Amino acid sequence: MKQERVSRMIGIGCVNLATLLWASNMVLGRLLKDSIGPITISSARFLIASLIFAIILRQQPPAERQVGKDWRLLAAMALTGIVLFSPVLYWGLHYTTAVNSTIINGLAPLLTGLFATWLIKEPMSKRQIGGAILALIGVLYLISGGSLAFWQTAQFNRGDLIILIAVAIWGLYSVISSRVLRYRSSISATALSMFIGLPVLCLLAIEELQRIPVIIDARLILLTVYLGIVPAAIGFYAWNAGVARLGPSGAMVFYNTLPLYGALLGALFLDEAIGFPHIIGGLLIVSGGIWAACKQPAVRSHKLVAGKTSNLNGKNNNND
Repeated sequence: MKQERVSRMIGIGCVNLATLLWASNMVLGRLLKDSIGPITISSARFLIASLIFAIILRQQPPAERQVGKDWRLLAAMALTGIVLFSPVLYWGLHYTTAVNSTIINGLAPLLTGLFATWLIKEPMSKRQIGGAILALIGVLYLISGGSLAFWQTAQFNRGDLIILIAVAIWGLYSVISSRVLRYRSSISATALSMFIGLPVLCLLAIEELQRIPVIIDARLILLTVYLGIVPAAIGFYAWNAGVARLGPSGAMVFYNTLPLYGALLGALFLDEAIGFPHIIGGLLIVSGGIWAACKQPAVRSHKLVAGKTSNLNGKNNNND
């Protein structure tokens, strides 16, 4: 029981680290929208992340470096999380605002819970549903500033539908990765899915370059390196490590901390004010996540089941 509690706390820390690192992604995506196409920036950031994981994976056991019987699930991770999610997200940000995209991302925990129930028969508990709804209320309050007038003037467009599709894709990625992470370490699952998805992404980027040429400058280079190392490499690894311990529904409850961390980073680095709505919204978001996870039975990570479950390559896996 104590080991499960520690695993759950580590999982909460991992998913919060991921959302903290991703908090700048939407803002930077809009900042770069006139300099580089959505598929091209995605392929560039995952190329950098893949190089990092290639170095790390060399230190892992042979079974962790090989695609085994779970190749279909790894390919599904690559399709949803690598090939589709980032390009669709950046595409949507061409037509909508960071505020609108943040609001729509607030639906992610509920969508993921539905996918988990449908695809892997892992229904959301009442606590998880309640926590997700509480966190969503926190997102809406934070974005609107607690004002009903905000919703009377808010405008939604086709970009919002594209962002909703991206959110659904991410929910599928989290559910699929939870299956893979029963047998593989977070490093192996994240790295191999990137290796599988990157060639497809690069081919699509070559086609996109014919339509959307890249405007190269120092800012683009620096931000692309940042996006490859921080949100892509570290963020994806931390997220998958959290999913391995909390399950897709339990992890996605904390996905709504994205706007909260975005506001905090804005206050720290852009001198943006933190007001009463940020405090109330933030408390609701954090409370929803903690309430959903604090007594939720931890999904056993590969560490906890390694002694009882053989991995899909036929060997036990004890690495994270």
